[in-house]
Amino acid sequence: MLILALNTAFTTMEAALVRDGEILADARETLPRGQEKALPGFVEALLKEEGAGFGDVGRLAVVTGPGSFTGLRIGVAYVRGLALVTGAPAVGVTSLEAAIPAGMEGPSLGCLMAQRRPPDQTWWVQGISEDAGIAPVQEVGLAALSAMLEGFHAPIFMDGAEALGDQAAKLDIRPMRPSAVTAALKAARFDPARHPPTPVYAREPDATLPTPKN
Repeated sequence: MLILALNTAFTTMEAALVRDGEILADARETLPRGQEKALPGFVEALLKEEGAGFGDVGRLAVVTGPGSFTGLRIGVAYVRGLALVTGAPAVGVTSLEAAIPAGMEGPSLGCLMAQRRPPDQTWWVQGISEDAGIAPVQEVGLAALSAMLEGFHAPIFMDGAEALGDQAAKLDIRPMRPSAVTAALKAARFDPARHPPTPVYAREPDATLPTPKN
C-alpha cells in the first residue's frame, strides 16, 4: 500500500511516500509562510518523481499537531480534500507520535516545547506506546514537567532539555524531530476511526463565538 504523509505543523513543509514500510521519497522545504499556495505543487512533484499519481495512494496521513495553528489547518484541510477526491482513508498523527521512531518497543514520552521564553516555558507532552499516544496531548510548565520526570527511566524525546538543568543528565533524552516519514510509517498501523485527521490544539482559541441570545 502506498502512503502519502504530510507535515505542515511547523516552518518546514514536509511530504513523504512509503510503501509497505519502505521509504520511497522524503521532501522538505523551509517555508514559514505561503504553505497553502505551495503545498499542492510540492506534493504533485513528489508523486511525479516516483512515477505515481493520486490514484495510486492507498492511505493518507497528516501530522495534526500541536504546532502552528495556520500550518495545521493547511495540512489537515488539504489531506481531507484529497481523501474526498481519491477515496483513500486519512489518518491523523500527533506531533509527538510523529517524533518517536516507528516500531519502537516499550513506552516513551514526547516533550515538544511550546512556550520558549523563561520563566513561562511550557511543553506539550504525550506518552507513547506501541507507536501511538496512550493519552491526549497536554501542556505543562517546567515545574510540573520536572516533577513528572523524577525517576523516569523510559526514553524521552524532547527539545529544550537544557531547562531541566542537572536533572537532564539523569534521563534518557533523545532528539525531538516530528517528521512526515514517521507519520507515514505509523499510518499503516493506525485505525482511521481512532486517529482521524483532526487538528490537535493544546490551547483553547483566543477568540470564542458569542453566546446566542434567547
